[in-house]
Amino acid sequence: MAGKRIAPAPPRLDEAWGAVLDRLRLTDRLPGRLVLGGRSAGARVACRTAAAEGAAGVLALAFPLHPPGRPEKSRAPELTGVAVPIVVVQGETDAMGRPEHIAAALAGSGLASVYAVPGDHSLKKNPGLVAAAAMSWLTEVLPA
Repeated sequence: MAGKRIAPAPPRLDEAWGAVLDRLRLTDRLPGRLVLGGRSAGARVACRTAAAEGAAGVLALAFPLHPPGRPEKSRAPELTGVAVPIVVVQGETDAMGRPEHIAAALAGSGLASVYAVPGDHSLKKNPGLVAAAAMSWLTEVLPA
């Protein structure tokens, strides 16, 4: 991350997300309940669009709670504004917000879960554990 400038998740990403989902709905490729998800900026988009898209839940991987080294620029309202069950799978050393910071932002929300996994914002240290956390939550939210 050092030296890289990462663009914010602009509203046009939300619009594009909606357009893709509209297209999938037209082709009947969205069977059953819809869970929106994404990693980093995609997690922000999933949080912001969950209500409008009728999502049953949000799977946020490596949610960027704030820009690196700038905790005063919190994006917590994007998390706390989600009115459906949400899980955040967050790296223990994520420079954009550690799991305990995510949990503090979501405190009091009966709809939220936070899974801490080894590693940083990339979630590359143990992808199997990331997948297991996501699947565990998905089976709770979308029982067979």
